[in-house]
Amino acid sequence: MKRLFLVAAAALAVAGCKSAYRWTSDVPQSMRTICVPTFRNESDTTELATLASVQLLREFQREGTFKIASHEDAAVEVQGVIKSSNAKSNGGYRRIQNRLFDNTATMIAEVSVVDRVNGRVLVDNKRYTATTSFTSGQDDFLTAQRSASGRLADDLARQVVDDVLAVQW
Repeated sequence: MKRLFLVAAAALAVAGCKSAYRWTSDVPQSMRTICVPTFRNESDTTELATLASVQLLREFQREGTFKIASHEDAAVEVQGVIKSSNAKSNGGYRRIQNRLFDNTATMIAEVSVVDRVNGRVLVDNKRYTATTSFTSGQDDFLTAQRSASGRLADDLARQVVDDVLAVQW
């Protein structure tokens, strides 16, 4: 009797898990092609829009639900505008003979996701804030800031991909 109870309890547990968790995506098969045109750049940081677009494509590839397609063949299109970017120093500290500075870089972007098959907007100009920190010496702030741009683009890409996957298809 005890054995029958354990088997029944295990079957109920497995059945409960099946309805709560899925190993597949909610994105319909017909919607799994995506394109990301180069974002428009309204910030003062050159090449940030291109970097953000490329990193977003990489993140979609890494995640694996969507196949990258040309604009003509894509069912979904992600459009974006880099609104601003800035970096600020959080203060300095001494390390041996150099003075290092702890900095924070921030990028604000607006992103829309368009269902090109059905002609509807899935995400409408959602505002994203990407942040990262970086360290610089007294003379290489711009170089360090440029290096941090890649991490900003990476942070933005992860946020956008998470939201695209969460859309109610």
